[in-house]
Amino acid sequence: MWHDISIFGKKLVDRGLVESRFGNISIRIADKMLITKSGSSLDEITEKSIVELDIDKPSSLDDIASSETIVHRTIYQKTPALAIIHAHPPFAVIESLLVENDMIIPLNVEGQYFLHEIPVVRGAAGTEELARINAEALLGHKSIIVFSHGTFSIGKTLEEAYFVTEQTEHSCKLKYYYDLARKQP
Repeated sequence: MWHDISIFGKKLVDRGLVESRFGNISIRIADKMLITKSGSSLDEITEKSIVELDIDKPSSLDDIASSETIVHRTIYQKTPALAIIHAHPPFAVIESLLVENDMIIPLNVEGQYFLHEIPVVRGAAGTEELARINAEALLGHKSIIVFSHGTFSIGKTLEEAYFVTEQTEHSCKLKYYYDLARKQP
């Protein structure tokens, strides 16, 4: 399974959706999750870059896992997600800073079809508060943007979570350029 995580970690870095040592990836297997370790280079993931944790309770291994482990764990506890990608796509982060009503409505047909709308939530990284807020927002959405931070996208597979991450960034990029063009004299 670590090999699948490695494939999508490399894709995230190659597409500019994360910097190498930022962001994290997890998959759920029954009552366990495999998650990238804190500080792992997502474009160089090996078996040693992944840690297996219980979904239902914290453990001493949480200390070496991603700093967003609590968020991943809570999302798995409260949603049907089987895969989570947390990325830092630049246009999604920019749009989170510009949004006025904490909801981004994609302008492109694909974004409207696959995402409908993208909530922007607030909370400090790696906290119980952010974990709770993210899980609640992801009950009705496939992707959310944490204000000034990045996206959390879910799916039944890593491929789906990656696609949602990519579509979120694409929709935010198009919205950014559209809004910029409308402001030109």
